[in-house]
This record gives sequence, structure tokens and C-alpha cells, in this order.
Amino acid sequence: MHSAEILSTPAEIGDVLATDILQAIAAARAEGKPFLLGCPSGRSPKPVYDAMADKAAAGNLDLSNLVLVMMDEYLGGGDDGLGLCPPDAHNSCRRFAEYEIRQRLNAGIEAAHQVPKEHVWFPDAANPDAYDARISATGGVDLFILASGATDGHVAFNPPGSPADGPSCIVKLAEETRRDNLGTFPDFPSLDAVPHHGLTVGLGTIANLSKAVAMVIHGAHKKDAARRLTQSDRFDPQWPATIIHRCKQVRILLDTAAAGQA
Repeated sequence: MHSAEILSTPAEIGDVLATDILQAIAAARAEGKPFLLGCPSGRSPKPVYDAMADKAAAGNLDLSNLVLVMMDEYLGGGDDGLGLCPPDAHNSCRRFAEYEIRQRLNAGIEAAHQVPKEHVWFPDAANPDAYDARISATGGVDLFILASGATDGHVAFNPPGSPADGPSCIVKLAEETRRDNLGTFPDFPSLDAVPHHGLTVGLGTIANLSKAVAMVIHGAHKKDAARRLTQSDRFDPQWPATIIHRCKQVRILLDTAAAGQA
């Protein structure tokens, strides 16, 4: 069972985790190594990315060795609906990675310190397994930032019932996951507009190819998700976020609302 760090606000979670990530990026750079950061899209990790950007700008920090290992992308393109969604779609994780992470991080630092475009990685819908091989060949993800679905505990697009050792793959999105994403992407007019399939890292990708994970949960609507995680002591396939119990180094960061203290 993992104890949680309880902080006052999402911004405070972002500040604490960003400080540690930036120090680790600098340490890797001093050793001539890349730093692979596993990145979800959406509301949960955004305070972390924003705090990283603010701190990087304040110190003109060198992020040129940072690699953003993105976790998932919606499908819905192509004639069969199983191609990637357009990169400019409001719900595109590639769009989020470019505008909410990479450009945000780069905005306040000199060109030589910026995260290059080729350092933003996504799995390939035509060959999802190759993603795990690429990560493994580079030494693994130094830190995976994780978020938990509020109603079903999904991580990335892995629905309840996903295997603990599952690789990167295409999955059918659970209805609860699709409902959660109505909140993440408010431009969806209705549940019918949310894609039914996604490309995702597997739970095995997270557990087996990461050196450390940080689960970020905030907001009163995530109280049950926080409770399920902090009161569990093993992986439960019906709550995929419990994959943290198969990971090597684990942090759980909650705000007071998610912890039920607000």
C-alpha cells in the first residue's frame, strides 16, 4: 500500500513535481543522457507542465535532452475510423502535446535549450508494438506521469479488464472512459461524438518500461479514484490505475479535494 502526498491545490502538486522533474532532467543531461518523461494529455497533468514551463523560463533551463513519451491518441480518422484523428482536432493528443506541452515549455527559453519536435514520441497505429521496443532501446521511461479516470480507473486508454503486462495497442474505449473525456474535451457536443477507439501504451508498457511513476489526482470528482488507489495493495484489473503496484518507484500526489480534506 502506497501513502499519498497531500498538497493544498493542483498548482502546488505541479510545483512540487515539476521541481523534481527539472532536477532529474538536468542530472541526466550532465551524464549525456536523454530524460524520457511519460506524458498523459488532459487536465490532471497540466499543472505539472505549466509549472515546468514557468520554472524553465525563469532560469532559462536547458530542456534539449527531454523526450516526451506520449501515452495515447484518439482514432476516428480514415474510412474505417481506425486511423489517427486529425492532429488539429480539438481532442487530439498530438495537438495537446505540441501546444500545451512542447510549445509551452519552449516559450521562455533560448532556442538551443528547447525541446525539439522529434523529441515528442507517439505510438504508431500501424505498428503499436514498435513503441515499446523504441522505449526499451532508449533505456526506459525515467518517469511516467499517470492520471486515473474518475469513474473506472482507466490509465491512458486502458479500460477495466486490461492485462497488467499488456503492450502498446489499439483498444476499444470503455463508455466510462468516453464519458470522462467529455469533461476533458468540452468541445465534444455529446457522448456520441467521442471516438470509440484509441491508440495507447499498455499497462505493461507503464509497469515494465518505467523507472518511476507519479500518479497525479486532484479535484473532488476524483475522491473515489484517490480512495481506490490509496486503499489498494495489489493490481486489480477492474481498476487499471492500480498498475502502480507493479511499478518500481511510486508517488501518489493528491490535492486536499481529492483526498477528501477540502
